[in-house]
Amino acid sequence: MSKVWFVTGSSKGFGREFVLAALGRGDKVAATARNTDTLQDLVEQYGDAVLPLQLDVTDREQVFAAVKTAHDTFGRLDVVINNAGYGLFGAVEEITEHQLRDQLDTNLFGVFSVTQAVLPIMREQGSGHIIQISTIGGIAAFPTLGGYHASKWALEGLTESLAQEVAGFGVKVTLVEPGGFDTDWSSASAVVADAQPQYQSLHDAMQARTGGEQPKPVGFGSAILKVVDAEQAPLRVFFGEQPTQIAPHIYQQRLAEWAEWAPVSREAEGK
Repeated sequence: MSKVWFVTGSSKGFGREFVLAALGRGDKVAATARNTDTLQDLVEQYGDAVLPLQLDVTDREQVFAAVKTAHDTFGRLDVVINNAGYGLFGAVEEITEHQLRDQLDTNLFGVFSVTQAVLPIMREQGSGHIIQISTIGGIAAFPTLGGYHASKWALEGLTESLAQEVAGFGVKVTLVEPGGFDTDWSSASAVVADAQPQYQSLHDAMQARTGGEQPKPVGFGSAILKVVDAEQAPLRVFFGEQPTQIAPHIYQQRLAEWAEWAPVSREAEGK
């Protein structure tokens, strides 16, 4: 049976790949973007199977209106992908309060609003799958990305609780954690704080580390179909090989440090 999708940030990057994968196999998609002109080619190719919706996820009223329109049009919502987001670059001392609040408004509160809007529909259906696009930066942290990590680490915690809360309603929840890919996340869509000279060496090091050629997300479509079609959907899944190389080292390091400081942990209980 075909599925109905609701995808935020559909105009390019990961979101575009998800939409194309769904439409390509005959599913229906409510595709959202700040500018629906970027979705016109999809309408021309797929007709009524795609519903273009203008959406700024930071506008909570617009979020609820878009979800209602999608549900009224297609009659159900089976897969919801919270993909809209962007990167904030700058050391913690460099980013402004306004920049951090904007980052959280999009990457966290935007997801929060969409999730709250779709849950009553999915609960009534007794089914549905909410997919949050996180990142390896949702479990790991690197210098000059503190604001971005704050949004994604918060998303991870919110989502893990959500998964436990809605499992009894037949609603699945998955965090997709990609590594670095060739999208405009770190270029056209990014916000970059004004640099301070004290942190220039860190910026240079990060540029050297991430400035190389990155893979294009050409396999995201087939990968997301595996996730949405799985009878037992994962809570977390990496997209790309990079996270599989980073994550084991991070967790080994954390476990070792917790073990090293276990006497202090016991001392905190007076033992």
